[in-house]
Amino acid sequence: MIYGIGTDICDVRRIRASLERHGDRFAEKVLSEAELATWRKRGARWPERGVRFLATRFSAKEAFSKAIGMGMRMPMTWRLCEINNLPSGQPVIVLHGVLREWFEERQLTAHVTVTDETDYAASFVVVEKPAP
Repeated sequence: MIYGIGTDICDVRRIRASLERHGDRFAEKVLSEAELATWRKRGARWPERGVRFLATRFSAKEAFSKAIGMGMRMPMTWRLCEINNLPSGQPVIVLHGVLREWFEERQLTAHVTVTDETDYAASFVVVEKPAP
């Protein structure tokens, strides 16, 4: 049974401008430790890949926050929600701390997809709960 649906589109140019203005502080606010490591690795080889990685993660976390009906307020925070990838490349949501506890108490599951193209990153999230 569907608990919530969230979608987000993010202007990659806006993310690039935030990085230029705030440097790593912007990424450190949005990304988990594991995501930060990936962002730094990708950005070191090809800066544009780093920007796109950050944009897709930003978009997916926004979409997730909408799907759970909270926006960015506790227990939903940027760093407690992580977008990871399975070995197949499929994106998955990994939750931490109080957000994970909140999510598990409700027996919710989440599905996420992300994409980016030139100037935009987009995400779609479906959160499900067990049928009554």
